[in-house]
Amino acid sequence: MSETLPSSWALPELQHVAEIGPKFNAGDLPGQEPVHFVPMAAVAENFGGVDVSRLRPLSEVRKGYTFFAEGDVLFAKITPCMENGKGALVPHLERSHAFGSTEFHVLRPSEAVAGEWLAHFLSQPSFRKTARHNMTGTAGQLRVPTKWLQTVRMPAPPRAEQTRIVAKLEELLSDLDAGVAELKTAQKKLQQYRQSLLKAAVEGALTAPWREAQRKLGTPTETGAQLLQRILTERRARWEAKQLAKFKEQGKAPPKDWQKKYPEPVQPDTTDLPELPEGWVWASVEQLGNVTTGFTPSTTDAENFGGAVPFFKPSDLDAGYSVIAARDYLTEKGASAGRVLPALSVLVTCIGATIGKTGLARVACTTNQQINSISVDPDSAVPEFIFWFMNSGLGQRQIVNSASATTLPILNKSRFQRLAVPLPSRAEQQEMVRCIDAEVERCTQLAVSLNLSLKQSTAQRQNILRAAFAGQLVPQDPNDEPASVLLARIRAELASQAAQKKPRARKAREAA
Repeated sequence: MSETLPSSWALPELQHVAEIGPKFNAGDLPGQEPVHFVPMAAVAENFGGVDVSRLRPLSEVRKGYTFFAEGDVLFAKITPCMENGKGALVPHLERSHAFGSTEFHVLRPSEAVAGEWLAHFLSQPSFRKTARHNMTGTAGQLRVPTKWLQTVRMPAPPRAEQTRIVAKLEELLSDLDAGVAELKTAQKKLQQYRQSLLKAAVEGALTAPWREAQRKLGTPTETGAQLLQRILTERRARWEAKQLAKFKEQGKAPPKDWQKKYPEPVQPDTTDLPELPEGWVWASVEQLGNVTTGFTPSTTDAENFGGAVPFFKPSDLDAGYSVIAARDYLTEKGASAGRVLPALSVLVTCIGATIGKTGLARVACTTNQQINSISVDPDSAVPEFIFWFMNSGLGQRQIVNSASATTLPILNKSRFQRLAVPLPSRAEQQEMVRCIDAEVERCTQLAVSLNLSLKQSTAQRQNILRAAFAGQLVPQDPNDEPASVLLARIRAELASQAAQKKPRARKAREAA
């Protein structure tokens, strides 16, 4: 590396340009003296800054914490904080002393390097990658050792050139950060737009122009109430046909009032729900289809796994709209412990922190017990419509609010069945899904573009830092004092100070 650096630069070890782990001298400070306190959480990732506003009495932190001061550079030593770029140049401090996590390396720049230069060097992803390979310790407790950090060689330009480079770096990185902030704002707006889109859909605003067009055309349309009545009528007819088939198979005549044993689906819980557009109606999840809770076959029986039936778990629902691939597959034997769900079943997680994650299974599948599902008749409600409703703010609020109020929230089958779904005509459901799909696809493409731009920004930052530490960011000035001369002078001064201390120490021993 030294061969590629400008001739006026040097390549010293960090221990020769910065004091690593400076000592604390409290002097006559009283124990109640407030000092700055910086836990690891107060330091942003990617050297994004540090919050020094918290104060604690000196007596509480002087032992068991790491001392630092204004102008020092903090560098997280432990995984994964180090890899995530937890570090900072300590800004102006109202108090003269500060303490922080013991998992910080503290580097105090000497006259040879600017604090900004040292901080930028440590912030480089390439440096952190090298530091990762040199960590020691056990898994989860890996740390960057002080001895290794001391011997790291850092490019050191003349001090005057450091000032020019840092100024240029700040200018370029400031512009880059502003662009990244705009990209992240756009990402948030995309997420907000998606929720606004689904809100407009489930409240009827999205398809209001479509309804008006159908009215003007005089197009006959089955209302939501008529659709729900048809679904319930067909549902009962299927149950009665199944019961009659059972009686016939058993050679028995149907008993009196046997139809009264029909299990009516639960009514929706419409408490605090908004008013629906004309022609819409609230329906319960159970009224719309067959509701099931998944199962998990014995994992000790190898014959249950490795077949062709997808077996979905909450982690598989990250794919969102079209869940078409699972990490695990069951054999016919493994799937026989529960009913295989038909294609286009809507899956909803029902327990813990992942409650409310949804997916639409495009293929026949099974799920584990942490997932509830609803399977609808293809000629009644539109599965994609139900999926989008479950993703909407209204759907998610119902899911969360209906869960048991325990440390681990659970939306059991009976609670899930009572969730209310707004039901327009089937034709309007199809139109709504078409509109949502088109907008979501457009948003997805835009999200891909934003992610690509963010990746390019990250690469650009690395290129800027690489150019800075290779001497390619600003031109060299032949009038600058070479870094080697400055380092030699500093070494000479330190040697002189050490020599002066030794005689005094000897005289003190002789006097004693």
